[in-house]
Amino acid sequence: MAKELKDLKKKKNCTFCSDKIDELDFKDVSKIKRYLSEAGKILPRRITGTCAKHQRILSNAVKKAREAGLLGYVFEN
Repeated sequence: MAKELKDLKKKKNCTFCSDKIDELDFKDVSKIKRYLSEAGKILPRRITGTCAKHQRILSNAVKKAREAGLLGYVFEN
C-alpha cells in the first residue's frame, strides 16, 4: 500500500531547470500560455511542476505580458 501512495505522488520535474533557463521573456507568449488555465489564470506549481524560483519568474512574466497587452486578463469563450 505504501508503494501505491508513492506512485500517486510522483514528483514533476521543472522544465525550466531541465532546459537550464534562467530568464523568461514576457514577449514569448506561446511559452507562457502553456502555464495558464483556460480561464487565463496562472496554474499552481503542483500542477505545472515548476520549482519555486521559476514559478516566481513565470508569474512576473505573465503579469508583464498582461500589462503590455500581449495576454488578456481573462480568456472568454
